[in-house]
Amino acid sequence: MAKVLCVLYDDPVNGYPATYARDDLPALDGYPGGQTLPTPEAIDFTPGHLLGSVSGELGLRRFLEERGHTLVVTSDKDTGNSAFDRELTDADVVISQPFWPAYLTAERLAKAPNLKLAITAGIGSDHVDLDAAIRHGVTVAEVTYCNSISVAEHVVMMTLSLVRNYLPSNRWVLDGGWNIADCVSRSYDVEGMHVGTVAAGRIGLAVLRRLKPFDMHLHYTDRHRLSREVEEELGLTWHPSTEDMVPHCDVVTVNAPLHPETENLFDDKLIASMKRGAYLINTARARIVDRDAVVRALESGRLAGYAGDVWYPQPAPADHPWRSMPNHGMTPHISGSSLSAQARYAAGTREILESWLAGTPIRDEYLIVQGGGLAGTGAHSYSTRS
Repeated sequence: MAKVLCVLYDDPVNGYPATYARDDLPALDGYPGGQTLPTPEAIDFTPGHLLGSVSGELGLRRFLEERGHTLVVTSDKDTGNSAFDRELTDADVVISQPFWPAYLTAERLAKAPNLKLAITAGIGSDHVDLDAAIRHGVTVAEVTYCNSISVAEHVVMMTLSLVRNYLPSNRWVLDGGWNIADCVSRSYDVEGMHVGTVAAGRIGLAVLRRLKPFDMHLHYTDRHRLSREVEEELGLTWHPSTEDMVPHCDVVTVNAPLHPETENLFDDKLIASMKRGAYLINTARARIVDRDAVVRALESGRLAGYAGDVWYPQPAPADHPWRSMPNHGMTPHISGSSLSAQARYAAGTREILESWLAGTPIRDEYLIVQGGGLAGTGAHSYSTRS
């Protein structure tokens, strides 16, 4: 029998919800491009309920315990003697979300001799040391595409919020004011602006498709160039590198995975090459940008705004400089954890567990590491240091 260790974020401060704002979720036929939605044998949760917090348990307890397996759920992962560290020593499976990552470092993997499978309930497995996972023979899987559109919607929201100066304007209302001049002195239209995405995979391409109706000029860079048909359909301008693209853009959105090639990509030098007054949106991973370079660029006015929902570490400490830097639109890491997305990544997590427990192949598109190397989506999206 397997021990499954699940690390989830805390319940709401007022307790686990008894009711919800809506009664149901829209029905989807599949993902753009034809990939099917998660197809577990069954689910033991109500779609639209809070599944990503401790009490939600990703809807897994009944499924696992009825089959004789053990499920341990905790949010305690970062203290010196965390519940995660204590339970990891004999765990067979670890499940974590990018929004509340249980960092599977090389040191932690070395202390987990039974560990065979690490599942990301969501997208993005950079909280796992992939090189160490390869050395230890640990399979790494994630629920590909489950929240890509959720994140793309968040990028569009943040782009409009920054350019239109929405959040400061809303603050004037909350504070009882009616200061129109203060609100509009930093407000522009996105129409006619140039926007570029660093990476045009599932999320980046979805962002471009959603910004097209705003009559923006669309740019992208990606090591896998899109087809000529897609470029012509959307009127895309391709650039061979991020360095080539960003000087042309009023808005830059980062939608790339974190790996050695992208770590600290947006440093002082690259940001200095951007248009003065450009906006930078990062819902990918915090370490793709230099934390302090972003602060300096906002304070100097080189950047007109920065928005994102990815931090390092997560959760971010109270004194993290991104909490207090000017002209930002930061949120906690929530872009891919809408209630809609949670229903998909909970179902996908169960599908992966069903396959692994039955000894049947895990979907290729869910695989990041398997058999001692990068596999499936991992081979397309990631690189290793070795």
